[in-house]
Amino acid sequence: MNAPTSVEDARAADKVVGEEVAETSEQATAVAMQDTLLTPRFYTTDFDEMDRINVEGVRADWDDLIARMVADPNKNHFRKTEDWDEVDWEGMEPALRKEFIDFLISSCTAEFSGCVLYKEMKRRGSNPDIVQLFQLMARDEARHAGFINDALREAGIAVNLGFLTQKKKYTYFRPKFIYYATYLSEKIGYARYITIFRHLEANPQHRFHPIFKWFEEWCNDEFGHGEAFALLMKTDPKLTSGVNVLWIKFFLTAVYSTMYVRDHQRPLFHKALGVDPDWYGQEVFRKTSAISTQVFPITLDIDHPRWMKGLKRLQKASLKVAMGKQRGGVIGTAQRLVGMGQAAVGFVSIYTIPAIRHEVPASSRMEPAY
Repeated sequence: MNAPTSVEDARAADKVVGEEVAETSEQATAVAMQDTLLTPRFYTTDFDEMDRINVEGVRADWDDLIARMVADPNKNHFRKTEDWDEVDWEGMEPALRKEFIDFLISSCTAEFSGCVLYKEMKRRGSNPDIVQLFQLMARDEARHAGFINDALREAGIAVNLGFLTQKKKYTYFRPKFIYYATYLSEKIGYARYITIFRHLEANPQHRFHPIFKWFEEWCNDEFGHGEAFALLMKTDPKLTSGVNVLWIKFFLTAVYSTMYVRDHQRPLFHKALGVDPDWYGQEVFRKTSAISTQVFPITLDIDHPRWMKGLKRLQKASLKVAMGKQRGGVIGTAQRLVGMGQAAVGFVSIYTIPAIRHEVPASSRMEPAY
């Protein structure tokens, strides 16, 4: 089956594979509870290993970063001001409302996932450097999740974050995988938010919700958190050399491809923003790749002829898996297995594109510049 090639095609496919829009807090929480390859997850790790990290080798950059986080420049940012326009939720096109609510729920869950992980490290740790860092990052992520949840409340729903903490499935990752995944999550979060903010700054007629006005300062929190994980990786050179470079390439490929597939599930959301998802994806990947040179010795070749072809193959495969799951039975199972096989082929096609190597700077210090 072909992937949707237009908004109309996407709407038709959505009727087959999509879920009903969350109209209640219970439904919103149920959406946040989902555990698939494309939904945000909650993580746990070996906190004792993380507690043994010695930051003396990066002390100057570490102290500078902590000082900026302690200064808390965004302390008063996540509050509704007179710039928060009234939102006509009832008048919003139902399909757009569905996709936008899905975007907010997913974003809230992702932000809260970081809060839960960071709070647990703070609770279990005894290393003052590590405990302080994770306490500060948990503070930021709690604000982010709470702010998004406030936006959802205007639509008459909210995610039960306490219920998520207790009931959502936790995925165990070794600390080094936490570093790779969370570093990329924070940096790609920065790239996504600043790309949307700059686009809407130049095209305010597409700003259909006031939350986008808050993205500039907000994404600087994400940038700072990424800086912290870059420093954690800098404490142990083995984390970014040898066989671990293959793991870095795997996480780069997985994070980029997941974002691409997920964004193409929201065609009306991107149309309302005046953004082409293919352009947006490449722009975000380009920014994230440039930033990640601060600590990773490779970047992905996103201009390679196989790159976009592989992403589109993953997109088609994802739709086939979803339709098979929706259909059920023997035929649905077969369709889902075929889709999973096609997704594996698409991922391998992307992963085997030769990476671009570069020298990593001695200091990972960067300023958000986009």
